[in-house]
Amino acid sequence: MTKKIEEIVATGRRKRAVSSVRLRPGSGKIDVNGCDFATYFPSEIQRKIILSPLSMIEADGKYDMIIRTKGGGIEGQVIATRLGVARALLKENETLKHNFKAEGYLTRDPRKKERKKYGHKKARKSFQFSKR
Repeated sequence: MTKKIEEIVATGRRKRAVSSVRLRPGSGKIDVNGCDFATYFPSEIQRKIILSPLSMIEADGKYDMIIRTKGGGIEGQVIATRLGVARALLKENETLKHNFKAEGYLTRDPRKKERKKYGHKKARKSFQFSKR
């Protein structure tokens, strides 16, 4: 008979980055796209940002995480993963909502890349004007 593992799944997004977070009780092991947490996110600041919802509720090392992230850049993936972690913790304990909302962990950043317009070099930048 197989033992079913209780896990919470949540999704976070930022720009073009999407991150799926699986949270389960454990020893604090974090796996990101099959790699180690420290090798995928080499910057200490990025790792602190991702783990900030856990450190806020003093749950460091109490959960194992399996993170699948794709799209966007590294910073977008970091913010998307933080949102996913916060949403997963919120699914487990609804009383954390006020604290997370005050810190801004539950706010999805709606800014995206603006589309390029015709007659322009980029979204707003025009071609160089030459009088003669």
